Amino acid sequence: MSVLDAVRTRQSWSKVTGDAPSREELLTFVAAAGRVADHSSLRPWRLIELRGADREVLAAAIAKAEGDKSPSSKPLRAPLLIAVVASYRKSSKVPRWEQEAVASGVAHMLSLLLDDAGWGVFWRTGHSTRSKAVAKAHGLSKDEELLGWLYVGGKPAGKKAGRRKPVDARRLVSRMPKKSKKK
Repeated sequence: MSVLDAVRTRQSWSKVTGDAPSREELLTFVAAAGRVADHSSLRPWRLIELRGADREVLAAAIAKAEGDKSPSSKPLRAPLLIAVVASYRKSSKVPRWEQEAVASGVAHMLSLLLDDAGWGVFWRTGHSTRSKAVAKAHGLSKDEELLGWLYVGGKPAGKKAGRRKPVDARRLVSRMPKKSKKK
C-alpha cells in the first residue's frame, strides 16, 4: 500500500479488541513518526505508554478532574493508550504554537502508522487533558501539556470504522489574492 492509499483509507476506530502492539512494535512506529518536520530539531514532544493498571490510574484522575465519585470507564476502552505530550523547549526561533504542531504531527503520523499496520486507533481529547489531576497522573512538568491520547487496539472482525466525509480539496485550496491596482 502506498502512503497515499494509507492516508486515504485511515479511519478512527472507537471500538477495538483487547489486542495491542507490543512495546517493541510501538517503539518502531514511534521512531518513524518522530521524523515529522521539526524546526530546529527540538523534538518538543514525548509519549507516555499506558497499559494495564496505568489505565486505572488515569481513570481515577479523570474522575477527580470531572468531579465524579466513580473512576471513568473511558481509559479502559482500549488495551493501549498513548498519551501525547507537547514538551515545550526554550527557543528564540520556534514559537510555542509551532512546537505544539510538531507534537500533533507526531501523534497523527503515529496513528497513520498504527492504522497501516492493522491496528485500530482513536485520538481522544477533552477538557480533562488540561486538568491538574490528569497532568499530575502523567507526571507532566510545568513546560508540558497533554494533547490527548491515542487509544490503540485490534480492529474487530466484521466491523467497519467510523464513516468520514470525503474532502473537497477544491474548496479548501486557494491561491494568493491578486494585488489590486491602486487608482
